Amino acid sequence: METHLLLFAFLIFFSLPSQSAKVVNNYIVQLRPPENVDISNHKVMEGYYNSFLPNTSGNAGDKSRMIHTYQYAMCGFAARLTKDEVDEMAKKAGFLNARPSRVLNMLTTHTPSFLAIADGVDVMSISLGVDHQLPLYKDYIAIASFTAARKGIFVSGAAGNSGPLQATVVNVAPWVLTVAAGTMDRSLKALVKLRDNREFEGQSAFQPSEFSSIFLPLTYPILPGYKDNICLGNLTTIKGKVVLCHNNNAAGIDIGYNVHKHGGAAMILMNGENEGYTTLAEAHVLPVSNVNYADATKILSYFNSSTNATAAIMFQGTIVGKSEAPAVAFFSSRGPSVEIPGVLKPDILAPGVNIVAAWPFTVGPKPMALTNTGFNIIAGTSMATPHLSGIAALLKVLHPRWSPAAIKSAIMTTATTEDNYGKPILDENHHTANYFMMGAGQVNPSKAADPGLVFDIDTKDYIAFLCGMGYSDKQVGFITGDDTQCEKMEKILQSGLNYPSIITSRGQHVVVKRTVTNVVEETSTYKVEVDLPKEVAFKVVPNVLEFNKQDEKKSFVVSINSGAQLNESIFGNLKWVSKKYTVRMPIIVH
Repeated sequence: METHLLLFAFLIFFSLPSQSAKVVNNYIVQLRPPENVDISNHKVMEGYYNSFLPNTSGNAGDKSRMIHTYQYAMCGFAARLTKDEVDEMAKKAGFLNARPSRVLNMLTTHTPSFLAIADGVDVMSISLGVDHQLPLYKDYIAIASFTAARKGIFVSGAAGNSGPLQATVVNVAPWVLTVAAGTMDRSLKALVKLRDNREFEGQSAFQPSEFSSIFLPLTYPILPGYKDNICLGNLTTIKGKVVLCHNNNAAGIDIGYNVHKHGGAAMILMNGENEGYTTLAEAHVLPVSNVNYADATKILSYFNSSTNATAAIMFQGTIVGKSEAPAVAFFSSRGPSVEIPGVLKPDILAPGVNIVAAWPFTVGPKPMALTNTGFNIIAGTSMATPHLSGIAALLKVLHPRWSPAAIKSAIMTTATTEDNYGKPILDENHHTANYFMMGAGQVNPSKAADPGLVFDIDTKDYIAFLCGMGYSDKQVGFITGDDTQCEKMEKILQSGLNYPSIITSRGQHVVVKRTVTNVVEETSTYKVEVDLPKEVAFKVVPNVLEFNKQDEKKSFVVSINSGAQLNESIFGNLKWVSKKYTVRMPIIVH
């Protein structure tokens, strides 16, 4: 089984499709399972797959074309085919779809970890690190993750690194826990000191002990044709100086490499307004301090007003517990989801800035700090995502009978919206973060282990949800692998999915139903508490839930009516509170 895991990765990441009908390409073929056949019988299924292959050289099905047959992720195979052969294959009964391999953008990680579910079932939870924003029935990720969820495997996905722009979140399938990235209260301190004795705290993973903290000339080189300096290109006047450089879309190591190559003694990497207060501790090739936007503005103002500007950088190692955290990282993609605006995405916030992670040393410039190691300090939403898969695995050990949806609910309803100082979690510009930035809040593993109540979702509900989105039977079948007939089932609208959040539109009256399951043994009584402004009319029936046994289910109906005159989105909470538990679900009027 282990040898199968990366075959799907090779097909997706390293083969580009051709439009020619005669050119052979890698195709991933999805089929409907045959009727009255034991699909666990690999030999029988391989015969079924081979029957779809083209007839060449007198063979009934040319097995030399076959690359891989899938046993768990879906019913289908990967093969070398021409477009004409695929068109002929499509005429056969049982054919669902065939897509040429295509390149997907990775989110920080250099290993397609999501492919662990491509052909394996011996995992409890996995994480996705791939950037996609397509209808669910078009990315093999949605298909594989649906199959995983159906088999009880928890899937977490990176929200994306396209922040701070709104509506950029990816990996939005409701059966995936979508993870945003936040900061930690750990700093790899690189202090910038100016000649006028002002000091500014920055960060760097490269902390050279031999670098002298003496004052050096400060310079701000601007190349011809540029309004600001980006420290790329031929820098001829920086030798022996501390160089001020703008953080050009977080390509800090590349900028530092160019400064080092041209003789710069050190670099102050200045955040732009978009990066705000999110500073990165990168493994640079020279002494560097990455400073936030507010401090960068002050340092640049000092340089512009001085005739003999000098600066020093002092490296002070790792500092823990002296900074407000978490805060949403500037790069973390934001909601609402373009494709499914009625479902909260991202779902949760987790540490994703300056995370120690495995690193392929063959990629990019070779920083001095990484000379003999296979690890690096990395920032990205795919750094945050594995935290949730690990937490989910622990929860599954504690609660073996919990479904992936129950685990997701426990994580979301127990999340915190306060930082380590008891203040509201902030964004990269130190404004209060909302649910489209941080999901339900920062994950709290210990509370998630004992949530009191959970919002569970069955696979058939996801199928009804896909039908409710207006997908055709064929499109739903692409995801589920089933012979779906939407007209024969009661469809579920986006707001009607039993999700641990509710999103409605301004000026609309919405009535939704939710069902909670008691996951503790003791009897308990929960009373409803609502945290919403008076502009929103809100009613919950019943307003008290009583549970007498474990696994008992209770339903409640929520009515939300908001005026169209609201000028901005409203973010609030619905809480079910007992003597021991608080079960919180975000409410958004958008």
